[in-house]
Amino acid sequence: MGVSVVLPILNEERDLQESISAILAQNYSGAFEVILALGPSSDRTNEIAKELAAADSRVVLVDNPTGRTANGLNAAIAIAKYPIISRIDGHAEISPSYLSDATSLLNKTGAVNVGGIMAAVGKSKFEKAVATAMRSSLGVGSSRFHTGGVAGPADTVYLGTFKKSALLEAGGYDERFTRAQDWELNFRLRKNGGTIWFDPSLVVTYRPRSTIKALAKQYFQYGTWRRAVSRSHMGSVNLRYLAPPTALVINALSIILGLTLSPFFLIPIVTYLGLIVLGSLVIGKSLIEKLILPTVLIVMHMVWGAGYLSSPKGLMAEEAQEE
Repeated sequence: MGVSVVLPILNEERDLQESISAILAQNYSGAFEVILALGPSSDRTNEIAKELAAADSRVVLVDNPTGRTANGLNAAIAIAKYPIISRIDGHAEISPSYLSDATSLLNKTGAVNVGGIMAAVGKSKFEKAVATAMRSSLGVGSSRFHTGGVAGPADTVYLGTFKKSALLEAGGYDERFTRAQDWELNFRLRKNGGTIWFDPSLVVTYRPRSTIKALAKQYFQYGTWRRAVSRSHMGSVNLRYLAPPTALVINALSIILGLTLSPFFLIPIVTYLGLIVLGSLVIGKSLIEKLILPTVLIVMHMVWGAGYLSSPKGLMAEEAQEE
């Protein structure tokens, strides 16, 4: 059974060559194509994409003038010629058996979407610290596609390999969402009676953000758009998603009241910071990681919470393009 691998591409010069090479090197026995939805990149991304397409006929290019992820995915799906859709990112790298394993799981489980672990792997010291945080429950809570777990039905999975028929029946990706479009789509697939299946054997290597500014922007958008999904789909709120905004409010009140009324009120913020430092010492794999992790974890928690709390009610498709 043929597979159409779809990727929304924007400013992926750093990782695109490795990502596409890993896809083209799959040991999948069936036919597959790789469709790159090209946004208005400001680096050499589109030039590299054209070189890849010229070198291998399996690589197909489609324009995505908005640069938005959901729009690019829908544009790629619209020209896909195979009944299975596998969504990959331009800064992700899949294992040689990924397509074979994913299609096998689709058939075996009867699910409409299967996915596995977002295995964050950094190269620089900062990226390695972010990767450690992203693969720890201290950084992302109990999310199985970050930290692992047993195979079975799930609310959502990382990226995903879909039955095209179910994806089209659900209406594809909602182009109003800048972030959280995967979670939102999986919600609709489940609402239609489909099963989303998590399996830890499906591992995708993910390259984390390389600067504190980029990390903060990413997590602010995560929080902002997760709130937008909650507004669009009543009953989709998960207690895990309420933890960061709750922690932000408690910590802010702790600082304000502690400085204006009594040092007694500083107990919550001191406790939080103490736990962050202690946790960093435990999960850090090197001395430099242990030193960087507190900043990384605080940014992930507090900025996500700030995005969630400040998310405007009318938020949907913004004019601004994604990074």
